[in-house]
Amino acid sequence: MVPGLAACDQPSRAAPSDGEAIQARARETQMPRRRTGAEVQDRALNRVVRALYLCDNGDRLSVDFDNPRMMATVRNSMGEAVDLHQERAADGIWYRASGSELRGKGDTARWTADGQAPTECRAID
Repeated sequence: MVPGLAACDQPSRAAPSDGEAIQARARETQMPRRRTGAEVQDRALNRVVRALYLCDNGDRLSVDFDNPRMMATVRNSMGEAVDLHQERAADGIWYRASGSELRGKGDTARWTADGQAPTECRAID
């Protein structure tokens, strides 16, 4: 037997039928794919991220962080909304516009609404 032709003597596997191939692709698409750290970071930096905060004054804030535009929209419990522009922060987040400001780090933030005293808030979702 010629050494290079030994593989030719192996029985050949039949190619999957169309139905089997479709089922295999369906199984692959249903399995969750683990994202790399770079993919997670890219996704967060290039889309709008929503966070919910509960504040010491009883207010609930819904904040949409629009990373590509470097803005955040803060909505309070009464549905009032304000758009804030991102500022350079040494650490954490800092958004402000006119008399409103949102600053924080981790899951805590300080919210100052125009004309109101600052209140401490904690992310709940």
